[in-house]
Amino acid sequence: MDYFTKHLSNNLEEMMKALLPNTLKICLLIVLFLILLPIGKKIINKVIMRAGSSRKIKPGRIKTLEKLLGNAYFYVLFFALIIMIFGVLEIPIAPLLAGAGVLGLAIGFGAQGIVSDVVTGFFILLEWQLEIDDYVTIGSVEGIVEEVGLRTTKIRSFDGTLNYIPNRNITNVANHTRGNMRALVDFTISREEHLDETIAILERVCATFQSDDRFKDGPHLLGVENLDASNMVLRIVGQTENGKQWECERDVRKEIQLAFEIENESKTEKG
Repeated sequence: MDYFTKHLSNNLEEMMKALLPNTLKICLLIVLFLILLPIGKKIINKVIMRAGSSRKIKPGRIKTLEKLLGNAYFYVLFFALIIMIFGVLEIPIAPLLAGAGVLGLAIGFGAQGIVSDVVTGFFILLEWQLEIDDYVTIGSVEGIVEEVGLRTTKIRSFDGTLNYIPNRNITNVANHTRGNMRALVDFTISREEHLDETIAILERVCATFQSDDRFKDGPHLLGVENLDASNMVLRIVGQTENGKQWECERDVRKEIQLAFEIENESKTEKG
């Protein structure tokens, strides 16, 4: 019994001596990975920023490239870490790769979705359908692009919800950030109101925005857009910078309200 206990103790001691150096090496590899990861991402960001400034690339496209290359760098570095850990543990890689081939054949049908995601993501990036900070509609999801990856795309809805959309599900993209946008304001009045006076007030409001740099064209009063038994709808339309259409619409509505308040006060004083 004493011999067995001594033999077991010696074996455990030898195993500990063999494992400790390997454990130390693995810890050093992980530390090296954690050091190289942020350094590499910073270098990628600096290179892309310099290339973007020299070639006048749009900020959204620069952010997209930063995210994409940063993710690719992470996967490559992580794969290298796994390979080196196998080397430290003296685990032969060739049989694992052969086994992975058999396993890959077994789960190939289950991985078709991932392959489709990657292929679709590649073409989305190649054609620049989406860029970070773009305002888009994809199916029933509407919001701002936060990340375009090779597998998924992240869209932040206006209520704060972050939507993860597999790239294979992106079949129809409406990008609202390319080119000028339309600011549209409808103003409803009663049919009993004086139409000519209302049109004159609205045209004066439009004239106040003619020198506003946010408007690329207009705004212009189109006239009566809709008519029913009791009301009339007058429409104002202008072309604005991307992302400025909502604030322009709010400002036009505000000016219309102020203009009618001034007009009513003037009529009261005269009366």
